[in-house]
Amino acid sequence: MEPFAYRRATTVDDALRTPGATFLGGGTNLVDLMRLGVAAPDRLVDVSRLNAEIEETDGGGLRIGAGVRNNDLAFDGRVRERWPALSEAVLAGASGQLRNLATTGGNLLQRTRCSYFQDVTKPCNKREPGTGCPARDGDHHNLAILGWSERCVATHPSDMAVALAAFDAIVHTSRRLLPVVELHRLPGDDPARDTVLEPDELIVAVELPPLQVARSSTYRKVRERASFAFALVSVAAAYDGADVRIALGGVAHRPWRATTAEQAIRDGKSFREAAEAELAQAEPLRDNAYKVELATRTIVRVLEELAS
Repeated sequence: MEPFAYRRATTVDDALRTPGATFLGGGTNLVDLMRLGVAAPDRLVDVSRLNAEIEETDGGGLRIGAGVRNNDLAFDGRVRERWPALSEAVLAGASGQLRNLATTGGNLLQRTRCSYFQDVTKPCNKREPGTGCPARDGDHHNLAILGWSERCVATHPSDMAVALAAFDAIVHTSRRLLPVVELHRLPGDDPARDTVLEPDELIVAVELPPLQVARSSTYRKVRERASFAFALVSVAAAYDGADVRIALGGVAHRPWRATTAEQAIRDGKSFREAAEAELAQAEPLRDNAYKVELATRTIVRVLEELAS
């Protein structure tokens, strides 16, 4: 690990006073990347103790501070009652020990677990622009089937972000408000950028709007082993017969809001027809075509359970 300067911020304004600094939340991803040599920040500003409250908003929503620990979010009674898929997604994301450290803002900003990105001896456009994407012809069985580009086929690892995408959450930064579905980027020609955030822009909170259908929601994560692992496919869905919300994880460079499937259900299509319409956009690689049917079946199963 390379040497770095460290300080703990006392306020958001204080955190922003160090130009070019990297913000540190719980460190559950960033510190690993520093140990691997993938990240080598010169200056770390610890923001993990800022904005650590969950507060009611006007109209029945919730404002979740960026410093709220994952366990505090998952076990909050309001979240479990009114947005249960979010609680389930956070609990599916990591062990209890990691959830005690990980923060809401940090969870949104964690980076891909693509093996080529994490191995500094291999080329990777996300880590080193212009060096190539060996995953396209190499080990990609757990990588993207939607929205990828020739430069990158990585997937976003966050479970929490998938549920937030289904619920139209709003990200509050030090500069602006962003729908969470607009926070993360598809790779395009610049896969090194995971989000639309500027280098000196800090997430301060995430807002959950009041959403009646969210009370009838769940999160399903399909993984290679029962212990904590990243999703092959995940589905956050809310359905109450009158409204429907669906988002997918493990299939794209960002949480994938399944608007095509949602509209198909509103138009009277079956759950299977809706899921197939969404996955018709998929462009699987040599070894991950199984994800198309896996995602289709998972969407159907989750919606059937919510409808029963």
